[in-house]
Amino acid sequence: MIKKAILVIAIAWNCVNAAHVNAQQTATTTQKPIALQHGAHRIGRRTDADMEKWRAYGLGQFIHWGLYSIPAGEWNGKQYSGAAEWLKSWKEVSATAYDSLMYQFNPTKFNAESWAETAKQMGVKYVTITTKHHDGFCLWPSKYTNFTVANSPYKKDIIGPLVKAYDKRGIDVILYFSIMDWHNPDWRYDIKTREDSIAFDRFKQFTRNQLLELLTLYPTAKGLWFDGTWDKSWVKQAAFADSLEKEMRAMRPGLIIGSRFRADEYGKRHFDSNGNMMGDYEQGWERKIPEKIADVHGNDWDCVMTVPENQWGYSKVWKGHIKTTDELLEMLAKCVSLDGNFVLNFGPKPDGTLRTEELDLAKGIGEWMGINSEAIYNGEYAGLVKQDWGYYVKKTGTNKIYMLVFNVPVSGALNVVLPSRTAISKVYDLGNPGQNYAPEEIGTSAYFIHLKQQTFKRPFVIVLETADNSKNSGAQYQKAKT
Repeated sequence: MIKKAILVIAIAWNCVNAAHVNAQQTATTTQKPIALQHGAHRIGRRTDADMEKWRAYGLGQFIHWGLYSIPAGEWNGKQYSGAAEWLKSWKEVSATAYDSLMYQFNPTKFNAESWAETAKQMGVKYVTITTKHHDGFCLWPSKYTNFTVANSPYKKDIIGPLVKAYDKRGIDVILYFSIMDWHNPDWRYDIKTREDSIAFDRFKQFTRNQLLELLTLYPTAKGLWFDGTWDKSWVKQAAFADSLEKEMRAMRPGLIIGSRFRADEYGKRHFDSNGNMMGDYEQGWERKIPEKIADVHGNDWDCVMTVPENQWGYSKVWKGHIKTTDELLEMLAKCVSLDGNFVLNFGPKPDGTLRTEELDLAKGIGEWMGINSEAIYNGEYAGLVKQDWGYYVKKTGTNKIYMLVFNVPVSGALNVVLPSRTAISKVYDLGNPGQNYAPEEIGTSAYFIHLKQQTFKRPFVIVLETADNSKNSGAQYQKAKT
């Protein structure tokens, strides 16, 4: 009976792997593809060095910062129930009053070196920073609008020093940019009249100018993270957006762009009308994580996550459940085990400092990463049947499989099922390599790893070094006869 169960698991593992390998094929292969001028530029993953590096990051940081940090979710003594950076959309707030916050923006305690050092100690490999959110305020001195940090009391560029500080520590920078711009008078939610069309044509040129300006001013930035692209006005700009994407890629070879930037000519976003992803990685995993490898369809992806339920920019009050260090580490492990990256958000205060709760989380994650980062960087889907104790991560290009353990069974025995013709050659604790384990074989390619203690204060990692076992692949366990 044991061998029969193991055989079923091995077959399932092979089926999962086959599905993963073939996931680049679209869901519509049984139908005739739709001829598209502005659909996906590529089918399947990018294989160049820039994208390989992105794929290996594991852990990232998101920073939402702007004028919205000043009211911090409050207006005239009333608490806004939505995300702080959406405050301007609240009916209680006039556009003129909100825009006047520019004259209060003076983050005298902002220190890009300090932010970058916090990120480095946390174990971050890339950061995404809001250059301009939906309110239209620019953290760089754009020459195409007066609504920038240059006209605030602070006067100085924010993005330049930040890029330099993170680059210095080997942390790649991605520039967030909102297409939607509440400050620009030419922005439209939809285009219904000739006047709307004329205005939006001006807005498109404005957007192009700002994006090319960012790529020119900050040449070491590795990619663009787009937002605010869901309104009908932009969705209708398939030809323009496609042309702009090609222009930016020609200007910066290797540029990485997510799936949110544009729609195809039929209005399909993220995935075109043939089911193929538009962009280099899927941006659909916002505050949620896939359950299984089939959910990501073979695409690159990352998950962006807040600490409270839905607060990106600084808010005085964090409502609801606040995620703990161990919760965030488990999210990180799950993302990497499913071929993704995990990106944790920070919302700096108006003075330019990070809130204490975020610093504490960064410290806790960093302490764990200081011991276990080997299991996160360059990690990929291991192709093994998931067990209840946690997550498997395979080190790209090696025979190492990491067991990221979050739930220790009361028995203290961790179940491991490997593919057929694979054996365990060595098992040890990543945090204490001298702590070796003798796996107990319980079936063909199935083992128990017996822990030498059962009380653990933090998640931990066990390393499996595997070896080919083809020569000993004969039947060792008799089938149960029924």
